Amino acid sequence: MAVHQNKKVVHEDLVKRLVSGDGMTSSEDRVRAFNNADLPAPLELLTEVATGAGHVTDGDIHRAKMAGFTEDQIFELVVCAAVGAATRQYESGLTALAHTRSNRQGG
Repeated sequence: MAVHQNKKVVHEDLVKRLVSGDGMTSSEDRVRAFNNADLPAPLELLTEVATGAGHVTDGDIHRAKMAGFTEDQIFELVVCAAVGAATRQYESGLTALAHTRSNRQGG
């Protein structure tokens, strides 16, 4: 259990730094990217990152750049979107494990 707690603390620190630390984009935009929610049209590529990163194209990046985002800003938001997606998947996995253990123990 201690190893899980250490991972949780490190992960929480990572997320805190990503969404509220210094950055090229606003904290609000980084939170939206992390949560994959309320993204403006030029940043639709972040939904692709969160749901199927293999589908992001050069055109997606180009549209974000044409909307005024720099490559550094796009990179930062893509990282937030990817970590957010990974976080949701990890938490879903932990929930499924807990549910399985509970069922095995008859609870």
